[in-house]
Amino acid sequence: MAVTHDLPLISTLATGLSLAFLFGLTAAKLRIPPIVGYLLAGIVIGPYTPGFVGNIKIAEELSEIGIVLLMFGVGLHFSTKDLMEVKKIALPGAIVQMGAAILMGAGLAYYVWDWPLHSGLMFGLALSVASTVVLLRALEEHNLLQSMNGRIAIGWLIVEDLAMVLALVLVPALAATVAPAEGAAAAETSLALSLLAALGKVALFIAVMFFGGKRLLPWLLGVVAQTRSRELFTLAVFVAALGVAFAASKLFDISLALGAFFAGMMIRESDLNHEAADRALPFQDAFAVVFFVAVGMLFDPKVLVTQPLNVVLTSLIIMVGKSLAAFLIVILFKYPMKTGLLVSASLAQIGEFSFILVGLGVVYNLLPESGRDLVLAGALVSIALNPLAFRFSRAIYEYSGRSARLSSIFNISPEADLSQLTRNEKVTLKDTVILVGYGKVGVHISQNVQEAHIDLVIIDSNREKVDALRERGLHAIAGDATHPETLQEAAISKAVALAVAIPDPFAARRIVEEAKILNPNLRILVRAHNDEEMDYFYEQNADLALTGPREIGRRMVEYLNDMRKTKPAAKPHS
Repeated sequence: MAVTHDLPLISTLATGLSLAFLFGLTAAKLRIPPIVGYLLAGIVIGPYTPGFVGNIKIAEELSEIGIVLLMFGVGLHFSTKDLMEVKKIALPGAIVQMGAAILMGAGLAYYVWDWPLHSGLMFGLALSVASTVVLLRALEEHNLLQSMNGRIAIGWLIVEDLAMVLALVLVPALAATVAPAEGAAAAETSLALSLLAALGKVALFIAVMFFGGKRLLPWLLGVVAQTRSRELFTLAVFVAALGVAFAASKLFDISLALGAFFAGMMIRESDLNHEAADRALPFQDAFAVVFFVAVGMLFDPKVLVTQPLNVVLTSLIIMVGKSLAAFLIVILFKYPMKTGLLVSASLAQIGEFSFILVGLGVVYNLLPESGRDLVLAGALVSIALNPLAFRFSRAIYEYSGRSARLSSIFNISPEADLSQLTRNEKVTLKDTVILVGYGKVGVHISQNVQEAHIDLVIIDSNREKVDALRERGLHAIAGDATHPETLQEAAISKAVALAVAIPDPFAARRIVEEAKILNPNLRILVRAHNDEEMDYFYEQNADLALTGPREIGRRMVEYLNDMRKTKPAAKPHS
């Protein structure tokens, strides 16, 4: 049998990810966000550049998996209570900000470019919604995912996603309204019916998830966990994420991302939610890279040469106009300046829903192809520059914090949330031990440190664990210890030792490296899984590295030796 090498899935994945790794590594070495490298990889294998051309359809479908897994992970850490806490700002804020972006985009297209009004509305709508992938990545990198401000940004995004669900349903009806006059009455009826149907489907889906999924999904994970099969549990997590997302899309016309988000929220009710997150996390990272590659493949670089001014104006609406609107809304609602800056930086980009909208717009003749190119150019520019938006917002906040007048005007004060120790804690803590990971190993370390009456700060990525630890009076923060900001928030400058008890060896290595940079005198105690890891940690000047099997063997030998010493001498035979 002849072996064929015409495998578009394998070739697109292999080429795209290989180039993404190469360009991402180069970007990181140049101190540029790796996302820029991933986007460039997509452009290289896209249809608008010479050489190998990847399969864009396959890349888009694979990137959808990444979005589903990301939103599933957010749902695992975002409870109904969290959503209700931010509804007063997220709901009106997202609606008003989207309205402002639509007006800016429609005004530019209608008055400057002489497009029809319906094309301008489609263009503005595409610029109004931020990318899920980019926003979550940015919040994770800045250790803000568990903070109150991070939850506001996520809640804002959820409202935008809900609005986009309705928008996608209404696009065909909008196309009917631009038909000849004799169809106007029918078009208005169709628009009203479509809106009611979309609202009804969303409400029905939410009801089904809260009354059925809230019981079924945690029960299912519990049943699978009893089998003690790692493979089955991982499969169950993927079935929950992808299965619910697909069912929501097919049965209720809900977006895949929104379906996965609610699936995560329901599984959050299970005691196994942190294990579910651990199973999904590695795949989230890989498929998120595929998403950026897919965005790059859609981009035609010619638009930068043929319409440079239009690209600049589009990018300004996304990064300045939309962000300024979000900032003013947050300030008008009397939230702190830090919240306004974070939300505005988070939303200073566009992504997956924008691509879907412009695709539909072109299909229904609501948007010219040049409009699609401009939206993609704006997406590329805004995604690439989004890290700079965060740096710029931080610089503004720090500058304002140094001015007493500006501090009082904008209500600048430290955030009282789970990602930070309180100011009083930072003052009172002395000669602390920082424990990273409150799992099966971390629990025992914590107990022994407390019994020794040593100050302890616990870092864990699971928000629920941190909540429970704080209720018990312990010092704990929620965050990713691979980021130096998290270690600094844990008062690493005052620490005498760092105990790393997480199961991920790659993350443990990064934590050790960052900790040594921040506090060279720190004693490092780390959990290893094999002799190779032990050797690596000792090369990194770790003070103590332990593996389970070796410690079990050592303790058994000690017990046997003690037993021999205490055993009474055998009586001599008569």
